[in-house]
Amino acid sequence: MRIATTTASEIRINDRIRAREVRLVDPDGLQLGIKSLPEALTIARQFDLDLVEVAPLANPPVCRIMDYGKFKFDEAQKARESRRKTSNTGIKEMKYRPKIGPGDFDTKTRRVQKFLNEGHKVKVTIMFRGRELGHPELGRRILDRLAEELDGTARIETEARLDGRNMVMVLAPDKRAKQSQAARSKKAPPAGETARETVDATVQPDQAGQLAQQEPAAPAEGIAAASPSDNGAEG
Repeated sequence: MRIATTTASEIRINDRIRAREVRLVDPDGLQLGIKSLPEALTIARQFDLDLVEVAPLANPPVCRIMDYGKFKFDEAQKARESRRKTSNTGIKEMKYRPKIGPGDFDTKTRRVQKFLNEGHKVKVTIMFRGRELGHPELGRRILDRLAEELDGTARIETEARLDGRNMVMVLAPDKRAKQSQAARSKKAPPAGETARETVDATVQPDQAGQLAQQEPAAPAEGIAAASPSDNGAEG
């Protein structure tokens, strides 16, 4: 067990813990009940680990027996990973014109969707020029069309508004829609099985009819089949 050298802003461990009694949790997460601080420290020494105050505001405070050095390392790793994810995501921008052509609209919209799938927010800007400023409905029409194209992928975080000579709308990834879509895809049967069941249901009646046509009818009882010799005799 190490000598504690923590500051006021850090987690209290070992002899820095001030409570007289603590609720003790062992290294495997098993609750050992309420113990006096000296008894808890003794148990921690038996494990050759630290006594760490993990819930100081509880009554009594909760302390867990653990390797504090490993705990700090794991927390630092989590913090770095969180910062890395935060730095990798941000706000992208895509600019449209009120009179944009279908090809350019589709290309830019695919790029917007790519940004959203990567977890970015997207600032969509409609740039007006000259007399176009007198027709903001043209920009609104483009933004409405874009929102419709990205339904299920994006949600509108900031509604369209005029900003000087531009009209701006901010889109964010729609995580709930993606989760719902993933859940529906798991519940739905594979397309191949559905198609096969449909084909089987369609073919079976036809096959039954074909078999009925191919099977010869049995002669009626008491009626003998006529032979050539019998026909001759009658003549």
